[in-house]
Amino acid sequence: MTGCTRRSFVGFCTASAVLAGFGGAVKAADGASDTDILRPPGGQFEPAMLATCLKCDRCLSICHTGVISLAKVDDGFMKARTPTMDFHKGGCDFCGDCQKVCPVGALGAFDPAHNRLGTAIVQKDRCVAYFNGCTECREACPFNAISLDDAGHPVVDSSVCNGCGVCENICPALVYRSFAGGTRRGIVVASPSRFEKLGKTAVEDESEMMA
Repeated sequence: MTGCTRRSFVGFCTASAVLAGFGGAVKAADGASDTDILRPPGGQFEPAMLATCLKCDRCLSICHTGVISLAKVDDGFMKARTPTMDFHKGGCDFCGDCQKVCPVGALGAFDPAHNRLGTAIVQKDRCVAYFNGCTECREACPFNAISLDDAGHPVVDSSVCNGCGVCENICPALVYRSFAGGTRRGIVVASPSRFEKLGKTAVEDESEMMA
């Protein structure tokens, strides 16, 4: 093949097939696709992620906060070992290292002032503030997206939250102030498409319970 290696040609064909197969899932409004997986900055366009990611783990290795993890087979065979965010391990400070180190551009441009990894949702059955009083998520939020209502319960401004996960990481539920089984904390970040599916309940009542 002239000007094209066999490997690059095969890669192009594979990417084209994946994009065609997942094209129907794309949300034209914001460029995100229908996935519940939380992706690192710039990885929100799911068809491109699945088509280009080499599963080389470079983004995971360079992440200085340790928040990048790997999707499991349970998340889907094609998604397994692609990068995901685990806010129990850390929060994202949008340093850009993962985007810079990605050799294929699977993690594209991302502006935390206008783009979002997801949106935080308060879990009333787990939130310590509903039982003993707690302000840790509000104090830790680097974007001032969390306030307290008249009862001292956290409220997330979904128009400001960009899903950095600092609130979920700092949440004391299931860590040192309360334990109720499972892994869900008192505030949980939902991917853009999942937050959209939760709809009014998540935005106004913040009572939708995440898995």
